[in-house]
Amino acid sequence: MSAPSADVVTAHESAAGESVIKLGYHQRLTNSDLAPLKEQKWTWYNIFAFWMSDIHSVGGYVFAGSLFALGIAAWQVLVALVVGIVAVNILCNLVAKPSQLAGVPYPVTTRVSFGVKGANIPAIIRGGIAVVWYGIQTYLASVAFGLLALKFWPGLEPWADVDQHGFLGLSVLGWAGFILMWVLQAFVFWNGMDTIRKFIDFCGPAVYVVMVALAAYLIVKAGWSNVSLDLSTGPGLSGWSSITQMISAFALVVSYFSGPMLNFGDFSRYGKSFAEVKKGNFWGLPVNFLFFSLLVVCTVSAGATVIGTDDDGNIITDPVHIVDRIDNTTAAVLGVLTFAIATIGINIVANFVSPAFDFSNVAPTKISWRTGGMIAAVGSVLITPWNLFNNPTAIHYTMDTLGAVIGPLFGILIIDFYVIKKQKIEVDDLFSMDPGKSYSYRNGWNPVAVISVIVASILPISFVIWGTAYQASFTWFMGAGAGAVVYWLGMRFAPTSFIYETGEVPAVLPTAKDGKLEPSAL
Repeated sequence: MSAPSADVVTAHESAAGESVIKLGYHQRLTNSDLAPLKEQKWTWYNIFAFWMSDIHSVGGYVFAGSLFALGIAAWQVLVALVVGIVAVNILCNLVAKPSQLAGVPYPVTTRVSFGVKGANIPAIIRGGIAVVWYGIQTYLASVAFGLLALKFWPGLEPWADVDQHGFLGLSVLGWAGFILMWVLQAFVFWNGMDTIRKFIDFCGPAVYVVMVALAAYLIVKAGWSNVSLDLSTGPGLSGWSSITQMISAFALVVSYFSGPMLNFGDFSRYGKSFAEVKKGNFWGLPVNFLFFSLLVVCTVSAGATVIGTDDDGNIITDPVHIVDRIDNTTAAVLGVLTFAIATIGINIVANFVSPAFDFSNVAPTKISWRTGGMIAAVGSVLITPWNLFNNPTAIHYTMDTLGAVIGPLFGILIIDFYVIKKQKIEVDDLFSMDPGKSYSYRNGWNPVAVISVIVASILPISFVIWGTAYQASFTWFMGAGAGAVVYWLGMRFAPTSFIYETGEVPAVLPTAKDGKLEPSAL
């Protein structure tokens, strides 16, 4: 990336970080939140803490526990888990590089393949998914406050009954917990990216301290002999059945991280160097997730002995309900608050920051990063996520269909940057509407990318609707592979007159090795 002259560059402070904007940047594509960062400061620890916050949630706890209840041996689960999380680590490194080089968030990076206008397609898709999950995660965490209130004030029980005192499918007590969580998250987000960084830097390790203490408490109470890495019930699987279940476990791990993995560029843009990002990913994904999963299975297994099972005789994997049943008020309060805070962490990093950038990308002059985030927050209430979460059929078709499109978006992004564009980005052209620029394509749209995401989504969506649950666990891989292949074929064999308005392929200059503006630029 060549250094611009000082008289055409201005620095701008924003909640998302200080950025630099050239006078030639088109206002329909630019604001201070989307423009390249003036300085990239995050170290490997900040990336490590990001992944800790992303993993330490109620949903992550339940997911990790469910892997050990698939009916296969513990060693098989561990193998699938390790292979899956290493794959996630590699894929995250691939996604991280373009945003770290250019210092721009995920939706701006997608302009490279979709065009400066077409990038709104992946932005809206990813933003929509984040809104739904933001609402669901907020609701799940709010349950913790309801349980805590009932522990201290049992007289509130009638207000926890949706039939006696409810509105839109949620009890008054449920609404109180949801609004409290909503406000707490909005407060942290509104204070900007630097506050979010400090929040996750502290909360990641802090949550681990409480999790280790909880595990130790339950293991001591249960006795080590009652701790097992196998949480399944009934006869275990063997032979080919166990192999297919291992493959499914691997696919589930990758699919679970598909959302934050796709928009990881929103965070890697802050990395001091690509080496720092890779180091943070290594400690935050393979090392952290393996330790977290082992901690979860030990806690859940010991908890089954200490607190028993639920009313249906199933092992309790929800950490909020585990700590709620502990016969120790202090431990229960500390545990409930910890997992509520942990869920705030994942919700902000995975489901608040992402739509903030995504929606801002749609209309930069009208929607700032803060405004985009609040649009997502308000939308998360309007969809009444508790009703969606409590309807397995609705959430299956809604989220799996949206999730099936994540694969094609990922495949297109990776094949374009690494194979088609040879890891080169012309940063200035990311913000230009002029014909003949690198990412102008046809009036700002790359027809090959648009066609590819539509065609590649048909296969995974068809399996979501008509396939089995086992087949549906591979939809991300289907979409990513199909998206990459269709896009490569289109860019390789389609006439240049179809792809580019000028009929010629623009030359793209190599990006600066460290992805930063030289000091002379300011």
